[in-house]
Amino acid sequence: MRSRSKGVVLRPDARGEGWQSLNYRAVTPFPLQAQRESFRAAAVAFVPELDSADSATWNALETVVAQALASRPPAIVRQLAIFLRLLGLLSWLRHGRGLARLAPTARAALFHRLERAPLLLLRRGIWGLRTLTFMGYYTQPAVVASLGYRAGPAGWEARR
Repeated sequence: MRSRSKGVVLRPDARGEGWQSLNYRAVTPFPLQAQRESFRAAAVAFVPELDSADSATWNALETVVAQALASRPPAIVRQLAIFLRLLGLLSWLRHGRGLARLAPTARAALFHRLERAPLLLLRRGIWGLRTLTFMGYYTQPAVVASLGYRAGPAGWEARR
């Protein structure tokens, strides 16, 4: 049985004036543990640099995703897990192998077809998965520094 205890995580305040606490349900460190391989395969399709990422980068990405999903209803996490299973099934049906075993070009082509699919739920699923991946990767301090991104909670005042 899963724990239903509450926990608190701290994150910088949006105004840059300190820290705010967020309540989250502590279920697992990474709520998509059973679909981790498919999640990582999808993440590499969205951010090719992740193909050569070390375990620290992956852990940081998964921590950000876990924190983002912790504030969502459990139904959203279940829908995301089901969507990852669906991607694996579509991969098997189309290419005869699982999502993680597809060549990067075939995986990218599959996602490209799905992001233009007539079924809105497929398009939203790809968009949501891509958004989670971008949030987990592009918010890492090393990535932000390598890109030269200098935005901050203080806005333009931070650049002066």
